[in-house]
Amino acid sequence: MKKYIILLLMLLMPLQVMAYSDYVYLGGNTLGIEINVDGILVVGFYKINGKYNNSELKVGDYIKKINDEEIFTLKELTEEMEKYTKDGKVDITYIRNNKEYHTDLNLINDDGVYKTGLYVKDSIMGIGTLTYIDPNSKIYGALGHEIIESNSKQKVEIKDGSIFRNTITSIDKSTTGNAGSKNAKYYFNTTYGTIEKNTNHGIFGSINNTLNNLKLVEVGSKDDVKIGDATLYTVLEGEKVEAFKIRIKSINENSSTKNITFEITDKKLIEKTGGVVQGMSGSPIVQNNKIVGVVTHVIVDNPLTGYGLFITTMLEEGEN
Repeated sequence: MKKYIILLLMLLMPLQVMAYSDYVYLGGNTLGIEINVDGILVVGFYKINGKYNNSELKVGDYIKKINDEEIFTLKELTEEMEKYTKDGKVDITYIRNNKEYHTDLNLINDDGVYKTGLYVKDSIMGIGTLTYIDPNSKIYGALGHEIIESNSKQKVEIKDGSIFRNTITSIDKSTTGNAGSKNAKYYFNTTYGTIEKNTNHGIFGSINNTLNNLKLVEVGSKDDVKIGDATLYTVLEGEKVEAFKIRIKSINENSSTKNITFEITDKKLIEKTGGVVQGMSGSPIVQNNKIVGVVTHVIVDNPLTGYGLFITTMLEEGEN
């Protein structure tokens, strides 16, 4: 009888089905991105009086507590450490590879100023491209890959963050062996949404201030991707989203991140950028009037070519 009751309760519970829409708003818009790190990220070390501070900390560690007091910002880190300058050291609680550790850190007096020997960050800022907005769930996806901290080369563990308005002011062109980049002006007061996830398939969150003039486009499956001509949408100047011609050269369903290999064929795009540049990540790829992929990486040895991710993989990640 007990087993029957449990089964009945399970059948009566509503099932929550998460599924992306058949049509999404097409992106291509440039975004300002700011992530608040989940802890204080160690990004390097400096010498004090000619020596490095003796510590077990490594680049990529996340400092979570000072003498058992939780900290979330650089200001809080400084305030907590100032309490213990007379003691000469503090107990650090830190995270490395998802495991918690403890170590002592000496506070070194250098001409009356106490120093740690650590370079640290509590936030990371950059630019990228919006890929899509789901019109029903209001979930957006951007970048098509994870945000990596440049010093540690590790995926950033985030507490929260935001996407906001920016405009492209200039472009440093890509050359063989060197990826160029978009340069932008930031408008911090005009936010578009939150950042809730940083994954190897992109950043995701909720839109709270819809961008103007976005158009609905049908979502294409993996089977809809074909060798041949396609279109890439991105911003080269200001905030104007433009369409550029590319050619899909190969398709790889076995890769988790590099499903599409493409070549830029648009003369205007080549002249302006020299190929794929940093900041173009997240640019949607459309083929036969369906969004089928997203730009993720440049092939540095040949910047006219790049990799893309299946849009369905990105959409599934956003809904999980």
